[in-house]
Amino acid sequence: MEDFNQTLPEVFYLLGLSTVPHIQVIGSLMFVVMYTIILAGNCLLLITVRMSPKLHTPMYFFLSNLSFIDICFSSTIVPVILRNTLSTDKSISVEGCMVQMLCYLGIGGAECLLLAVMAYDRFVAICRPLYYVSIMNTRFCIFLAIIPWILGFLNSSIQVHITWRLPFCKSHHINYFFCEVPPLLRLSCRDPWLNEISMYLAAGILVLCSFSLTLISYIYIIATILKMHSSSRYAVFSTCSSHLTVVTLYYGTIMSIYLQPRSYHSVEKDKFVSVLYTVVTPMFNPIIYSIRNKEVKTCIIQNLKQVIYPSA
Repeated sequence: MEDFNQTLPEVFYLLGLSTVPHIQVIGSLMFVVMYTIILAGNCLLLITVRMSPKLHTPMYFFLSNLSFIDICFSSTIVPVILRNTLSTDKSISVEGCMVQMLCYLGIGGAECLLLAVMAYDRFVAICRPLYYVSIMNTRFCIFLAIIPWILGFLNSSIQVHITWRLPFCKSHHINYFFCEVPPLLRLSCRDPWLNEISMYLAAGILVLCSFSLTLISYIYIIATILKMHSSSRYAVFSTCSSHLTVVTLYYGTIMSIYLQPRSYHSVEKDKFVSVLYTVVTPMFNPIIYSIRNKEVKTCIIQNLKQVIYPSA
């Protein structure tokens, strides 16, 4: 314990996406724009679902949860990026680093599992339509919404605990733009094999199991759709296409970070992929679900009309 305390610094220094000044300025502007879109788009989706009685269904309940998760997820990362980019002080306290890691791993794990829950909801709606109301009742929906948060933060608590048991004596400079696990492991002066095994196991259980459940759900969904009349197929599949797009974006980027061996990791590539799943995906989620969903678009227009023309 004494050696551990001696090798744990008071602060770390986040090197960010780049050390080139003009790239930092362009990057900051891009993050401000993307973060604004994330907040505006997801808040609009939350308000629309809340204000529209026709959207008070399990599908949109889970979509609201996804929007809330996206706001929280990006908010654990982007403000720190902007502060470190715009300020000459690139430091982050050990406690701040721990909290950030705990939050983004917990919220990221919750999103991963929620996407599988949303796929199950579509499976029940399309493959078991007569039992949909009885299966996806209010109590069960709340249970399915809470479980991802519990499991996500259980995993993040374990990862944070074992990561911060390592002695960091190689450097106090993290070559990344937030406190991510793989870059921190590179700073350890002890072989982090246990941490890597734990990370792969957690990623395998959370990501691969969630992805497998999603894949199985869509195999049944597609099989059911193919049995329908051709006139009905497009309408039914359109309710799933938005979710499939989000799933492909999210699971693809997560797997490339947490399921690759250390020898395949490239710092620059990992930074790019991390931007995709921490900022770009949360930005596109409300856009994808709004543009590709006729019900949501109609409700947004109706709500806007009520705000602009309240007496009409």
